[in-house]
Amino acid sequence: MKRDGKKDEGKIDFKYNLKLYFKFLMRYKAIFVLLLIIILILESSYILERYLFKIIVDNGTYFVDKTVSAQAFLQILAVIAIVYVIISVGRMIFKSLHIHLINRLDAGMIVDMKRKFFDHLLNLDYNFHTTHRTGSLISKLIRIGGAVERLTDVFVFNFAPLILQLIVAVGSLIYFSWIPAIVTLGTIVVFVSYSFVMQRIQEKANIDANNAEDTEKANISDIFTNIESIKCFGKGDFIENRYKNLSEDTKKKTLRFWDYFRWFDSVQSFILAIGTFLLVYFTVDGFLKGQYTLGTLVFIYTVFITLFGNMFGFVWGIRNFYRSMADFEVLFRYSKLKNEIKDMPNAKEFKIEDGEVEFKDVTFKYGKRTILKDFNLKIPKHKKIAIVGHSGSGKTTLVKLLYRLYDVDEGQILIDGRNIKDFEQESLRGGMSLVPQECVLFNDTIYNNVTFSNPKATREQVLESIKFAQLDKVIKDFPDKEDTLVGERGVKLSGGEKQRVSIARALLANKKILVLDEATSSLDSETEHEIKKDLEGLMIGRTTVIIAHRLSTIMNADKIIVMEKGKIVQQGTHFELIKKAGPYKNLWSLQKGGYIK
Repeated sequence: MKRDGKKDEGKIDFKYNLKLYFKFLMRYKAIFVLLLIIILILESSYILERYLFKIIVDNGTYFVDKTVSAQAFLQILAVIAIVYVIISVGRMIFKSLHIHLINRLDAGMIVDMKRKFFDHLLNLDYNFHTTHRTGSLISKLIRIGGAVERLTDVFVFNFAPLILQLIVAVGSLIYFSWIPAIVTLGTIVVFVSYSFVMQRIQEKANIDANNAEDTEKANISDIFTNIESIKCFGKGDFIENRYKNLSEDTKKKTLRFWDYFRWFDSVQSFILAIGTFLLVYFTVDGFLKGQYTLGTLVFIYTVFITLFGNMFGFVWGIRNFYRSMADFEVLFRYSKLKNEIKDMPNAKEFKIEDGEVEFKDVTFKYGKRTILKDFNLKIPKHKKIAIVGHSGSGKTTLVKLLYRLYDVDEGQILIDGRNIKDFEQESLRGGMSLVPQECVLFNDTIYNNVTFSNPKATREQVLESIKFAQLDKVIKDFPDKEDTLVGERGVKLSGGEKQRVSIARALLANKKILVLDEATSSLDSETEHEIKKDLEGLMIGRTTVIIAHRLSTIMNADKIIVMEKGKIVQQGTHFELIKKAGPYKNLWSLQKGGYIK
């Protein structure tokens, strides 16, 4: 799999895509089989109509020749009229049932496939989501609904009608003569084969157009996510120019894809012209030799012309088939990706009891770069351990490894003496609380953002958590109080307000292990001072891992771990470390309450 922003190979794995599509289709095989039966009945009814017209023409000829009486001719017309009414009423009923079933089939398959790939993408490794653009993933996921509907409609409205009508038509033509049957079948085979070849030729152009569209949508997502920066730096013109280039690239690649179809109509019309000429030549010759009646001649022509509509529908179906396959390709290839972070076959739910954490002989590499080497650290239960160091020292990596967002290459991470690899990832992560540097919220109410950590909590518990985080003092001035919508990513709240939501959320989760990942480093000093009081209350009775840049926030930690290049170079309390020469004292001298530079 190539990362977003790089060109995907312009090839479609038809076998894999169709196999996956039919896997979903087989969930509704009863509906699909019933649809095929209905299509066969409907297409047969059109051939039967043409046969009724043949009877009218033949008997009309006999009536003109005086070989059939007027009364007999009228009786024949009456019977034909009754049969025609029955066919029309039956067709109306079957068409209604046809649409009813196809709607259920489309809706069921679309929701099944969207859920399947939403769940799959959601559960792919953390590393996958750091290397793939959100806007592009959204574009591919949303497009799948249209692709499923389009492909199902191709089979039901384009492919099946022509194939089934062709079987009925050729069978009925053979009954009169094999020559018009062969001409008809040969015309359709050449017509369809040419269409397939042309669609195969434009396959790469289709994927290129899709990739250009996905890149454009991904950039649109980035642009509107960063709208504040664009406004504040006065870069509207710059962004407009960037989007102009993106949209122009999409236009060029889309036009290149569309331009292939200009050859379709001209060559297809020529194929049909040749087929029609041959059919007319042989049937007129047969008529002159007395092999066909006038009604038979009319029947052959009308059946041949009836197939025209389904032939063009089939070609349109081929175009939509390839378009759907191209849409499937960019998403279905993700289903080939397997998680590097896997649960053991017998993994059990993890219930953290004490919250003791130990990193034991841990080695971890990211790509070719070694981040941690034979790293050891034990964090006793209910203790507050702070980890500090320059950017790139490995402190944030420890949190990611603890949460199994990555797996260690060597060694073990133990919680309560048990290897975290032996348990379900979801239960492991759900057993810890996190207060990140920047709390990114859902575009929902404050109340619902707090309950995200514990959806089963009572309203009383939620409001208590809000009060603990002193969020109640903030929202009392909001018109909708805790039901205030926070906006996308929490844009309507200040940094301090979002952190209070994060603290309330962590408290409501009520877990044995608490991780504070630079939880106050993005706040101003006054807000940090207020938030620090809430965090101190939150840490009581919990094993706490504090990742910090700002040393003033960890002075009361039970132990401070100083890291450099993935190794522990100092450890002790704040007052012990500032008395010793070394990295921590140097950092403290530089900061005096500020940031590590």
